[in-house]
Amino acid sequence: MPAGIVSHPRHNDPVTAEPRPWLAPSASGPVSSTVRLPGSKSMTARALVLSALAVGPSVIERPLRARDTELMAAGLRALGTTLDTSAGERWVVEPGPLRGPARVDVGLAGTIMRFLPPVAGLAEGTVEFDGDPHARNRPLRPIVEALRSLGVSIDASAAGGLPLTVHGAGLVSGGEAVIDASASSQFVSGLLLSAPRFAKGLVLRHEGPPVPSAPHLRMTTHMLRAAGASVDESVPDVWAVEAGELAGRTWVIEPDLSGAAPFFAAAMVTGGAVTLGGWPAESWQPVGRLTELLTGLGAEVTQSGDGLTVRGTGSLHGITADLSEVSELTPVLAALAALADGPSELRGVAHIRGHETDRITALATELGKAGAEVTEFPDGLRIEPRPLHGAEFETYADHRMAHAAAVIGLAVRGISLTDVACTSKTLPEFPELWAGLVARS
Repeated sequence: MPAGIVSHPRHNDPVTAEPRPWLAPSASGPVSSTVRLPGSKSMTARALVLSALAVGPSVIERPLRARDTELMAAGLRALGTTLDTSAGERWVVEPGPLRGPARVDVGLAGTIMRFLPPVAGLAEGTVEFDGDPHARNRPLRPIVEALRSLGVSIDASAAGGLPLTVHGAGLVSGGEAVIDASASSQFVSGLLLSAPRFAKGLVLRHEGPPVPSAPHLRMTTHMLRAAGASVDESVPDVWAVEAGELAGRTWVIEPDLSGAAPFFAAAMVTGGAVTLGGWPAESWQPVGRLTELLTGLGAEVTQSGDGLTVRGTGSLHGITADLSEVSELTPVLAALAALADGPSELRGVAHIRGHETDRITALATELGKAGAEVTEFPDGLRIEPRPLHGAEFETYADHRMAHAAAVIGLAVRGISLTDVACTSKTLPEFPELWAGLVARS
């Protein structure tokens, strides 16, 4: 595939597809390419929910079409929203009366299991939620209890999560709620996105250890305001959203920064340069923090009219970093750390034990298989680089684990992935894009 070209995504369910081992290609020299990636999963998910709750139609330009966002769209359709996704680069959303009965398949997506139950509370009728087997292990109790405190009737599993049934009454009274969102910022985002439609709005207070992934919370409040909501976050750990109408609008989705991380890593590992085309001058994603981390590891990062460019300098250095704000980057950064010239400590990510898999233990196990010396902490990892060798990486149906393995494979021959199809969660064309990038090295 020529540089800068992206194929049309193909839906590939990593749970039902037959897993096939995939040999990660090794680079023979520096990679040099411009990649154009689909839109941000986080922005697409928020735009879909806000559009479904608006008073008029919306357009979502350059959305991500992948398993998570297709399941989100299907869930909103089941609740009464009209969604035309036939044009890949331009989705049209027509809000409709929210109603059940409906069933929502969350797959393995935290955004769906945490963003749509509040929407279901606004529906007339019963809405059932379930998903992939591991989805039942992902934390959900805090948002369930917060919704109950706001008057929503919910049946949940004994663990407080999936399978879940929301008995929608057509309205949520709203008011004040307290939540411990230390396991996921999505608990807060899920409640805030629907809060303008609550009769009394919402004053939400977090009580507990710090909320991770603060940039995702800022994205939520920015997008709420862009849709016309009144949001006050001037008091730490308190969010106040006034009741009111959300306006339909055009959302232009930025390229996915987390999805770009393995491609940037390829430039760093091979001493090449990769440009993420279409990057906006002003972003709602944590590009500043990514720049700090990649620079610390040895990269040069620049932004121009061509996009966001990462250049390898020929060296990878160990870092000590708190990744609590950018935890999605942990697997790729851990892979870079395993290839660095000194030890690294990546901390502040205890909550990623509740992601698609327990990413801390999974990274320790799989990097260890390839020869790295890894110490596991409750909230992160210490990685001591050692000579690495070929190994089979278990991907745990986790797209980010697949990305980490692919990065290791650039420098180490014989790295195979048990299932690369899990990358369809956020980037269905990853195997082809990655192979094309390496082929041009």
